[in-house]
Amino acid sequence: MERMKAILTLTAAAAFAASPLVTDGFAGFRPDQFPVPQVDAPVQPAGWAFAIWGLIYLWMIAGTGFGLLYRDVDPAWDTARWPLFASLVMGAAWIPVAQITPVWATVLIWAMLATALAALMRAGRRDGWWLQAPIGLYSGWLTAAACVALGMVLAGHGVIGQRTAALAMIALALAIGVAVQALRPGTPLYTVGLAWALVGILAENAAPLNLPVAGLAAVGIAVLVAGLVRQDRQRA
Repeated sequence: MERMKAILTLTAAAAFAASPLVTDGFAGFRPDQFPVPQVDAPVQPAGWAFAIWGLIYLWMIAGTGFGLLYRDVDPAWDTARWPLFASLVMGAAWIPVAQITPVWATVLIWAMLATALAALMRAGRRDGWWLQAPIGLYSGWLTAAACVALGMVLAGHGVIGQRTAALAMIALALAIGVAVQALRPGTPLYTVGLAWALVGILAENAAPLNLPVAGLAAVGIAVLVAGLVRQDRQRA
């Protein structure tokens, strides 16, 4: 059964990585997908920030492939496989859903985040660069992506304004990030993934300057990096 789980997880990772190749890809929701068009939404990172997906896809395939070949029955790997499998299967379907309905895409990406974080929490510490690192990078980016999607939906349906949505979602992503750092220390790639998204939001709001959003994104980056440095010093 353990080997079958390893095979299924690698298959899900491959399907996940193939998704943008068999669709039109995704670089943010379109303005016309909302009742209130979201033009230059401040909560959404700059387009180049989405390039991190290429690294996530490749690293996830490499990690799950290594797990199948060399750690197929290792309990430290096995405990993370079902939640990771669930997240990747949902991820394989996410782009087509996002192209049709941002609301259901938002529901789906929060489910992806929940299962990815479950996998991160369960993953053993052995083979960190093959197991924890790709799951951490994936989970970190998803933390921001889920909050961005929610912010777009809230502003796009007129629940709150664009700037308020951006500030609230950056704060939410930061709260989740700090909690994950506390609950699962020693996973720096989680911080890298989340901080990268905040860098993208900072850049998107730098010109023209949206000071509250850019400032909060900068503060978030500093808080996350400070937490990472503090953990490194505690382990030293």
